[in-house]
Amino acid sequence: MKYLHAMVRVRDLDASLKFWCEGLGLVETRRRDYPQGRFTLVYLAAPENPEAEIELTYNYDDEAYGSARNFGHLAFAVDDIYATCAHLQAHGITISRPPRDGRMAFVRSPDLISVELLQKGEALAPAEPWASMPNIGSW
Repeated sequence: MKYLHAMVRVRDLDASLKFWCEGLGLVETRRRDYPQGRFTLVYLAAPENPEAEIELTYNYDDEAYGSARNFGHLAFAVDDIYATCAHLQAHGITISRPPRDGRMAFVRSPDLISVELLQKGEALAPAEPWASMPNIGSW
């Protein structure tokens, strides 16, 4: 058995690509358009392990997918959790669970997919503004 990908449905492909690629730094590995089926598949991967992908499924017909809490979350290890969170904030992304412990943070995609960010190796020393930042919303 080999892990292939996690699929998430997205309502706004451009907003989702901005979050996943510009915000989190994933790269598009391939794209397939199926106009007869009225959907597009876009595959993304983290540069350090491109074999594990996220499949964004964009259906041409609008559909409400709910809060997406039943999906759980995707997790990514990052070199510097504080720098990653600052980068995401600079892109207008809310840090739902700040990395107060220097180890873990959560953000949500435009389609409310929860994304866990984990510091590679040992936790960083607690630092402001993260140490005193409250949780925002849910993750």
